[in-house]
Amino acid sequence: MEQLKERKDMDPRFTWDFTDLYPSDEAWEQEMNALGGEVESLSSLKGTLGQSAASLKSGLDRLYAVAKRVFLAGCYAFFHMSADNGDPRYQRMSGLSQQLEAKFSQVTSFFDPEILAIDPDTLAGYMKEPALAEYQHIVENITRARAHTLPAEQEALLSQFAQVRNTPDQVFSMFGDVDIRFEDVIDENGKPSPLTNGNFGVYRESRCQAVRKDSFEKMMGAFNAAINTLAANYTGHVRMDNAFARIRGFNSACEASLFAGNIPVSVYDSLTEAVHAGLPTMKRYLGLRKKVLGLDELNMYDLYVPMVDNVDYPMPYEEGKQLVKKALAPLGEKYAALLDRAFNEHWIDVYENKGKTSGAYSAGVYGVHSFVLLNYTDTLDDAFTLAHELGHAMHSYLSNETQTFANSDYFITVAEVASTVNEVLLTKYLLSTETDPKKRAYILNHFLEGFRTTVFRQTLFAEFERKAHDLDQAGTPLTAEVLNGIYHDLNALYYDGAIVNPLQDVEWARIPHFYSSFYVYQYATGFCSAVAIANHIIETGDASDYLRFLTTGGSDYPIEELKIAGVDLTEPDTVKNALKVFDESLSELEALIG
Repeated sequence: MEQLKERKDMDPRFTWDFTDLYPSDEAWEQEMNALGGEVESLSSLKGTLGQSAASLKSGLDRLYAVAKRVFLAGCYAFFHMSADNGDPRYQRMSGLSQQLEAKFSQVTSFFDPEILAIDPDTLAGYMKEPALAEYQHIVENITRARAHTLPAEQEALLSQFAQVRNTPDQVFSMFGDVDIRFEDVIDENGKPSPLTNGNFGVYRESRCQAVRKDSFEKMMGAFNAAINTLAANYTGHVRMDNAFARIRGFNSACEASLFAGNIPVSVYDSLTEAVHAGLPTMKRYLGLRKKVLGLDELNMYDLYVPMVDNVDYPMPYEEGKQLVKKALAPLGEKYAALLDRAFNEHWIDVYENKGKTSGAYSAGVYGVHSFVLLNYTDTLDDAFTLAHELGHAMHSYLSNETQTFANSDYFITVAEVASTVNEVLLTKYLLSTETDPKKRAYILNHFLEGFRTTVFRQTLFAEFERKAHDLDQAGTPLTAEVLNGIYHDLNALYYDGAIVNPLQDVEWARIPHFYSSFYVYQYATGFCSAVAIANHIIETGDASDYLRFLTTGGSDYPIEELKIAGVDLTEPDTVKNALKVFDESLSELEALIG
């Protein structure tokens, strides 16, 4: 593999166009200078919000007008940092934007307590005014949090810690994306080859077990060398979660995190229970993998290599774009036109470069468009990642197009639904057009891996987070040994039939999502929801309800928004039915290659 290019040497055809946000860094600096005063001026609204319906509307209008500009400035710095985390210019810009966001949070911390201080009957009267209709759901959400909102002075004090709370995540990002060094992998030809966060997935899919083992040991070994530091860093994150939950009167950090989306903790727990019930099918899947690969022992580094060999399925970026567009045709002409815009108007930063953030993400920018980050390596998996991130991108774009800024940002509970609908539609398209038994088996293997990595693996992650936070809350120190032990036991439970060696125990230390607490369970619920939605679209040819769901943004609670698309997460059927699809797909694969 070639050495990574510097950011400045990347082909601009495949990189973001930052001028869609600001014409230059200098223009951004000018806006930042202006925003300092704008944010400070919001403090003049203190004491005015309860005077009348008109004053409440005026205050909220000003709040969200400034918030929109602060968000845009933060995106510009964040995207530049993502493109090259090692560039000191953008490290500085990122730091300045974070300071501004913390200042905004501090200055506006009086808003919620002041709204809560309005007599409930008076506030209800204000909210009947048509002029305040835009803020109906927002105010409802604030009053729902009455029991967990502190007096204004205490909220102002807590807001001082907004930037501090991000420190463990920043430490992890700097370590994992910039400072960490990996030994070269010995490739299939016996030659040293660079190992990066971006290409680790390619090595894990190697047909050569020695390469898989070598890349696994060198990746996990690099994190293991700093495991005590990483454990201390994650412990700091967990302690802050628990402290803030206690301060706000929640029973747990999990309850506190789910409260924002009005999600019952029972949804989290029922997911775990349902997935545990599906573990016998997972064991069967692992048994098939071990048999087909001809292994005496199935190791954790053997889980990603496709079970079907001699299937050449390269997917250069240009081909991947066309494949994704064909697969998503059931979503209609407008959706297809937006895909063309994403491909042609620099919404996507395609290839890996030195210092670039690993993995993939999408972020919608209100009034502009979505920005998609990839680290594309020309595999079918990368085409699935492209489809996935474009799902996020279109969800954001359509919500931003339909909703006001105040109501545009959807809750994280529904964040993974649109992305996974696209993945399922891509799978269904491939299965509907492919007649070669080996390629069909390859696609089924990929679909089953989607279940393994998104439903089972993310639920495992969710359990790890829950156990770590609960142990800390109970007073157990979260040492590296304790965290490794939690992770080992969960892997042994979920991957019964595979060898869980000590280096696998440290994998938790390289998972960035653990710094967005109690987020990952939504990958699992999102995948299960997406299976139901995609099946409905294919069976009926009607995507109208789903497309309406994509426009809702944050205008309602996620449980209610999903009902528009025909999914009710308060009932166990969604997860159970998805696990039936897992079982049925495994049976088909067994028939093809077993």
